[in-house]
Amino acid sequence: MSNKRKRHSAEFKAKVALEAIKGVKTLQQLAKDFQVHPTQITMWKKQVSSQVAGLFKRGDAGGSGGAEEELRQAYEKIGRLDVELDWLKKKWALSTEPKRQLIDKDPAMLSIQQQCDLVGLSRSAYYYTPAAETPENLQLMRLLDAQYLVTPFYGSRRRTVWLNQQGYVINRKRIQRLMRLMGLEGLAPGPHTSQAHPAHARYPYLLRNVPVVRPNQAWCVDITYVPMAVGFMYLVAILDWFSRYVVGWAVSNSLETDFCLEALDQAFTHGAPDIFNSDQGVQFTSQAWIARVKQAGSRVSMDGRGRVFDNIFIERLWRSVKYEDIYLRDYATGPELIRGLAAYFVFYNEQRPHQAHAHQTPAEIYHQRG
Repeated sequence: MSNKRKRHSAEFKAKVALEAIKGVKTLQQLAKDFQVHPTQITMWKKQVSSQVAGLFKRGDAGGSGGAEEELRQAYEKIGRLDVELDWLKKKWALSTEPKRQLIDKDPAMLSIQQQCDLVGLSRSAYYYTPAAETPENLQLMRLLDAQYLVTPFYGSRRRTVWLNQQGYVINRKRIQRLMRLMGLEGLAPGPHTSQAHPAHARYPYLLRNVPVVRPNQAWCVDITYVPMAVGFMYLVAILDWFSRYVVGWAVSNSLETDFCLEALDQAFTHGAPDIFNSDQGVQFTSQAWIARVKQAGSRVSMDGRGRVFDNIFIERLWRSVKYEDIYLRDYATGPELIRGLAAYFVFYNEQRPHQAHAHQTPAEIYHQRG
């Protein structure tokens, strides 16, 4: 007899999602505390975030009820489940996780199988739960993160050889998966080094052969993996190219766009750049990010594929913040990490001399913009 699939109450899901939104603990810590897989927590966090935003939009004229409401309306218009099935699959051409979120766990009108058919998702994909990261994988990720700062030009092949030399019996496929999870790529020209969301617009690289000679002429943004005592977090930072001044940053336990927008709002309190450069990650090609950058009067620039030095300045920032703070502190919780980074970025901006500017601090250079 097969085991009955575990179901959680709405109150339980909301509690876990709110804990994830607080960012006090990593997803791995929450998974251990609540006995729920990190992927499931991420899904609940996204659902709560989108529903909270919808509370403020319900009274607006022409407000949308979201993807779930649109899908339910489509159900009502269809007399039979097999009518226009191909059209529905094209309409909901989403990746697996968004499709899973559209499925009603306690269906009153349609079965799980029928809903999966309508959104173009197999039942096995709906019920599949990836294995949680093991302590060994978390240790490997820490090693990969530290080695990346020393040899960012290494790809998955050389990293596999390096780990084998350290005594870890591990194959390249596993290294590739962990690097994707961490957002790491070898800094070497080659195809498919930057993957944008297929539905998002891409913009040209605007800084080719352009001398950056003053503050607020160009900013860059990037996300990095942050190892914690248990699990990991993500850090996004926005850097002024000329002065190396960090104008905005934020921390999250998952890779939604919201924490990047939080850093963006913080950065815009300092002004706005002429050119805002990023990679082609889904956070920086999203409509919300692009709209805010354009609204501030900045031109959008994106790294081209195979460009080695587009984000070299922020890669140097990651090396500094990790070796001078994160690796030394070994933070245990989200609030500890945030407090520590807040102190470090004050030190980095206002006290730490920078060799590129004759040992002046980034703040001294940035505020000379006059």
